[in-house]
This record gives sequence, structure tokens and C-alpha cells, in this order.
Amino acid sequence: MSHNNQHVVDLTTFRKRDIRPFDIVDRTRNVDPDGTAIDFTNYYMTVGGKPFFGVSGEFHFSRMDESRWDDELAKCAAGGVNVIANYVFWNHHEEREGRWDFTGSRNLRRFTELCAKHGMYMILRMGPFDHGEVRNGGVPDWVYGKDYEARSLDAGWLAEVRELYTKIFEQVDGLLFDQGGPIIGAQLDNEYMHSSAPWEMTTGISHEWVPGGSDGIAYLEALRGIAHEVGINVPFYTATGWGGAPVPDDVLPLWGGYAYRPWLFYAHGGDHPKTDEYLYRDFHANDCPRNDEFDPSYQPEDKPYACCEMGGGMTNSYNYRFVLPMKSVDAMTNIKMGSGCNFLGYYMYHGGTNPTGDGVYLNEGQVPKKSYDYQAGLGEFGQVRESYGRMKTLHYFGSTFADRFVPMDVVIPSDQQGITPDNRTDLRYAIRTDGTSGFVFLNNFQDHDTTEAKRDETLTITLADGRTVTFEGIGLAPEENCVLPFNMDLDGVMLEAATVQPVTAITLPGADRRAFVFMRPDGMGKAWLRFADGDMLDVDDAADFQTFTVTKHGTTIDIVVVCRAKADEMTVIDGEALAFAPGALFRDGDTFKVESRDSEITVSTYPAGYLTVVDGAQTDVAQSASGHDGLGTTTVTLAGKTVEPAVERLSAQRFAITLPDGFMDGANLKDVLLQVRYTGDIGWMFANAELINDNFCNGDVWEIGMKENAARVAAAGNRLVFVITPLKKGVNVNVDSPMAARMEHADEQIAELGSVAAQPVYEIALRKS
Repeated sequence: MSHNNQHVVDLTTFRKRDIRPFDIVDRTRNVDPDGTAIDFTNYYMTVGGKPFFGVSGEFHFSRMDESRWDDELAKCAAGGVNVIANYVFWNHHEEREGRWDFTGSRNLRRFTELCAKHGMYMILRMGPFDHGEVRNGGVPDWVYGKDYEARSLDAGWLAEVRELYTKIFEQVDGLLFDQGGPIIGAQLDNEYMHSSAPWEMTTGISHEWVPGGSDGIAYLEALRGIAHEVGINVPFYTATGWGGAPVPDDVLPLWGGYAYRPWLFYAHGGDHPKTDEYLYRDFHANDCPRNDEFDPSYQPEDKPYACCEMGGGMTNSYNYRFVLPMKSVDAMTNIKMGSGCNFLGYYMYHGGTNPTGDGVYLNEGQVPKKSYDYQAGLGEFGQVRESYGRMKTLHYFGSTFADRFVPMDVVIPSDQQGITPDNRTDLRYAIRTDGTSGFVFLNNFQDHDTTEAKRDETLTITLADGRTVTFEGIGLAPEENCVLPFNMDLDGVMLEAATVQPVTAITLPGADRRAFVFMRPDGMGKAWLRFADGDMLDVDDAADFQTFTVTKHGTTIDIVVVCRAKADEMTVIDGEALAFAPGALFRDGDTFKVESRDSEITVSTYPAGYLTVVDGAQTDVAQSASGHDGLGTTTVTLAGKTVEPAVERLSAQRFAITLPDGFMDGANLKDVLLQVRYTGDIGWMFANAELINDNFCNGDVWEIGMKENAARVAAAGNRLVFVITPLKKGVNVNVDSPMAARMEHADEQIAELGSVAAQPVYEIALRKS
């Protein structure tokens, strides 16, 4: 395949599309008590009249022990999430008819209040059908035997919806946006007339499904009418848009994209195809190519392109097991932003563990019965994954520069039109621009394939006014992505072009100017910044942190450049400082927590000395108030915790794992993750005969948090039982008996425990100096 490394984009015929109001908000409910209004144009959402870059992260409160909510929501906020989306699973709250439960991990009100505490909005995905790999799509078992059809305009079904919505309103009354709360939107049903779920109570006997629906927009209008009647009055309503699902004109359609699709293997095997999820498209253009994932019933230029289900991870299903490439997540973020998305929506942003029902398990049968880790950026026990840090750089960028970025149009250059998913060699890029300034989005990730490193690429853009901007020496490592600016106004200093990615801007305490923060992408080759007068700043390719001071025409700014690894550890604090830490750094009231797997925790801040360690149980603190380029470093050495599980093989596929007394005791110890490596089909972990977690073996380490399970483990004498369902070869079932006997025989069964370890998770507290 020939490779073109000279790219030319002509914007001389560029014409900015009209930005006009998109009338979907309820104007009696879109203003909070402080006078801040939420509204929409056909391009983006506005808050207080200003463009808003939405970052929505799915977090299912009832799939997590409530003791974790506060810190995990704080980690979401630190990651740049400003909207929490959450399903309200009906069968988690009314598993038995008439017996409602909003206590403990089902306490929707407390979860909503915590979202507000951490400064995030909420979109309630209210059902009645949710899917979410939950039993019956969230519809309780008892509905199956009623004299009405689910997901229909039948009066009996709508009466059930009214009771469900009434109970939800009781939980959130006082927390709606116009009441001063965080709830800005609500979703009506999910994937109506597009998707459904098996009736799990009949699975294995038949292939019977919860109805997908057939009443079109009238059904969604009926649900919205019920929501209004019971008091759920929000600024706007949403509906999933893909697959031909009906969407009323005044409801916000939400989109998504998954490159890893277990449902392809529910009924048959084969290889997973490469998808087109990592190709740029103009999702806001009326002539955007249509396909199964994007075929709107409206003209795309009339409504914003917004998402609720971008693959923030993916669960393993029984017939499709894989280790998610973590770089696939922020690559999709880049693709969506470069393709016109101004409202990101991850499913899932945070994993979880399904609650156990009253005699049944509440996940659907294609996925584990308990685990819904989803390989998400934040795991089901709060594990911080590589994708969490990588997403931040794009979230910070979109939010910091929303006023200039979100109104920009998409330009898909002509040399991108013919790129296919199996093209490993050509540079993939798109432009968001107003005709004279903008951002170049580049992606070098492709699912189910490996792209080649990009080197010495050149991009020349002829602007609408005839001037040209050239990027020389563009490079990008395999699986990497980035955003490069052109004609970016840095508070009066014009940055003509750069091969580093803008991330955020901060105003240092006591400073009278801003510092603009950039990231050097992996594989870029030579990183530089070029200003309008031709002056160049060359970035040291070996440095992880550099600062520069630039003065042009009497205006002075600071510039900070960090490497990719440093950017992944970076958290912006109050718009005035940068903090770098392994794991996660997040706010806890007036202090900040750092959560890490290392007992020696190093925290760096810019400016130096911005944070200091709160007195605690740490054994040693070495603090440097000043470092290179104004970066200060503090190292905290904790008394490390050693937990050594004892393992006993009870039978061919059954093991006892005993944890030592006091395994959860220790200053600065936040959690202990049990780490299991095994070979088999399914792993099952029990504490006191109760299933606490399960796993479809995919070759990766399986982690189980002990924090919420400690009491159960202690009640069993610190003893867990681990069972492996073996991999089987040459299976047959003998039914040659007159007495209805059935017995499975296998030529070979594989059930091997590789190792069991315990990983402490530590936490320290810091405060502003």
C-alpha cells in the first residue's frame, strides 16, 4: 500500500454553518435558583449562555457498595467528568411486587446528593427498560405474568411506569435543576424499538425476550407525560438514537460507539471484525455517510451530535473474552471530538458489582452473575486504569477551551475519504475550525489491528483568508492520538502552530497571567511551538516537565509542556495548580487524597509547595519545596502492608484461600485487592457461602476488593472458597438411561490456579499550603 506523508487541506471555500437555537428545553425548568440557565443550540449545550463541553460518565450507583460512592465520584470529577449518567434499574428497587427498596447501595437520593457535592450534573436514565446487561433489562420478573404487554401503550403497563416514576420522584424531589439540584436531564426508556433483553426466567428453556416495543414516538411521549405528571420536570429529556429508535423532535438524541462487541458472539462464533469506529466522520453534516450505528431520522445539522454510550470499556461475555486495549478509550474520545461531538458520554466510566437478588442473580446470563467491572477507566472496586489518566487530557482540553472549540465546524480532508479500517499506514486526521484557527485531531489507533508508527508527516492548511499554516515533522506512536492547535490565541500571544497538544490553562496563585499547559504526544519526534512572528520554542524530547516564559508585544504568558506519562498523572486543582501523582488524586472537602498501590507515594505540584502532607501515620516525608522549572516534589514513605494468602487445594477445581488476621488493619490502608490468576472457564469466589464475585477467564489478573467484603470474610474465619469451572474438551452428555439420568463426560478438563496475591491500596491526605 502506497503511503502519502504530504497532506494538504484547503479552507478557502470554508463556510461556517449556522449556529441557531435548538428548542428542546422546558423554559419553565431550565433556570436554577441562582439564575443560571441551561439551553441548547444545534451544535452544543450552553450553561449561563456560554458553550458547555459535556463529559458524561456512566456510574451505576446500585452496582457499588455505598461506602465507596463519595471517593469514587470525587475521582470522576477529578477525571474531568461533569455529568454523571446512571440507570435506575427497576428490578433493583422492586424485585418483589410492591416491596420497594431505596436503602443502602440502592439509595438514589444520597447518590444524587453526592454528585452535587462534587460539582457534577446528572442525567437520570429512568427506564422502565434499561438493558445494561441486567436481568430482563431491569424489568422485574413478576411483570412476565401480568395481563399487559411490557413496553407498550397498554394501560396496565403505563400504570406500572407511573408507580416507578413516582418512586423515583420521591427520591429526587428537591434535587432537580430548577430546585437547585444537579439533575438536568432524564432518559425515557432505552433503545426503544431497537433492542431488548432475554426474559432470564425462561432462559435455557426458550429464547423468549422482553418486547422491544412497537408504538413509536407515541410511547416515548406517554412516558414523558407520566414523568411530568408525577413531578419529574427537568430542563430536557433524552433518548437513544441509534438503530432506528424513534426520537421526538424536542428530545435530545444520544449516540455512541463500541469497537468491542460481545453481542456479535451471543449466537455464533467467528472472528471480531475491524470496525470503523476509529475513522473520522462529520457527524454534524447532513451528507454524513449513514450506517447501522448512525442513521438519524433528522438532518444532522439541525441537532447537536451528543453521546451517551461511547465504549469507556467493555464487559466480557461468555462467548467473547478479551483484554480491552486501554488506549482504545481515549482514541475514541479523540475520534468523537474530531468528528463533531461536543457532549461525550462514556458507557461505562466506572465499573461495578451487581447486587444479589432475592433468590436470583440480577445480571443477565451472557455476562458474569456479579461482576460488571467493564474494564472501565475506574474498575468495579475503584481500580485506576491507564484509560482514566489518558481521558483526562482530552476532557480538560474540551472544558478549558470550550468557548472557542465547541462552536467550531468539522472538516474531513479529502485524503481521509478513502481510508478504511484495515489501513495501517496512512495518517488519520480531521480538523475542527472556524476557518482561520482550529485544532487538528490525529489518531493512530485501530481496533483488532495494530497500526504503524507515523513519522515525518507534513500537513499544510490553507486558511479561509489565503494564509497557510504548516506542521512539519508530525509523528505518532502506534495506538497514540493527539490534538494539535493552529492560530490559537493564548491571551494575546498568537500560537501559529505546535506539535504538542493543548490540555488546560491555569492562573498560578498571586500571578497576573495564565500558564498554558501542553502535552508532548508519544512518537511525535520533534516537538515545537511556533508563534505568529516566526519564533520557535523547541521542546526537549527527553524532559518530562518543562516551563517557558513568552513575551510578545508587551504580553507575557507561561507555557508548561509535559510528556504523555506525566500528563496521565496530572490533576488540575481549582484552575490554579497542577498536581502529579500515581493512581488517583482527588478532592475530599478541604483536603486532597492520593490513592496508590505503592507504599512510597511521590506527589509533585506546580507551583512547588502547593500541597503539603496532612499529619498522619506516614513514617517518613521528604519534601522538596522547589524543583526544576518550578515543580516541587513530596515523597511519603508509608509502613507497607504485607498480606500473604494461604491456599489449600480441596479438590480438582475447588480451593480454600485464607487471609491472615487483621488483613484490613493498618494506617493509610484503604483497601486490599485479592489478585487471582487461573486457567479455566469461569472463576467463582465465595465468602461464607455467598458469591461475592465471578469472572469469565480472559487471561488477565482478576481483582476483588476486600473493603466491602471484609465482614463476610471475617464471618467465615477469613476463609474464602474459590471454585473454577473448568475448560472442557471432548464433551458429551450420556442420556442412555431409562431413569432420566443425565451425566456429562469430558475427555479433558482444565482448572488450574496460577497464583493468589493480595495488593494493598494506600491513601494519604494533603492540603493546600
